[in-house]
Amino acid sequence: MTTDPSSASDIAERVKTALEASDLIAFRELLDPDARWGPSDDPAAGCHNRDEVLAWYERGRDEGMRATVTEVVVGTEKLLVGLKVAGTPAAIEQGGETDRWQVLTLRGGRVVDIRAFDDRDEAATRAGVTR
Repeated sequence: MTTDPSSASDIAERVKTALEASDLIAFRELLDPDARWGPSDDPAAGCHNRDEVLAWYERGRDEGMRATVTEVVVGTEKLLVGLKVAGTPAAIEQGGETDRWQVLTLRGGRVVDIRAFDDRDEAATRAGVTR
């Protein structure tokens, strides 16, 4: 039995691996060319294509931001990604690390949208995750 490389569970594993390794080349392969990234409450803000998304991640990495993946949960055509983030002002304010979540929307085997959340319950609802 072969695994469909565009299945949500396969994409979830690939996202986790790419983020844990800070592997922007692997992450690039997962992103649609028109992928967007931004805050949960403002779809117009943030990054408007794959190159901008990758530049945002690269800037964060270059500025010392690090993230450890704490969970990746498959929802309804979306992934809930939990992160333990260090190196940001919010993390420093909280003693070194802070919890953050991203909801990745999938279409055609690629990530087409990433929204950032400070609250897991809100992110889980948006991702269609019940646990």
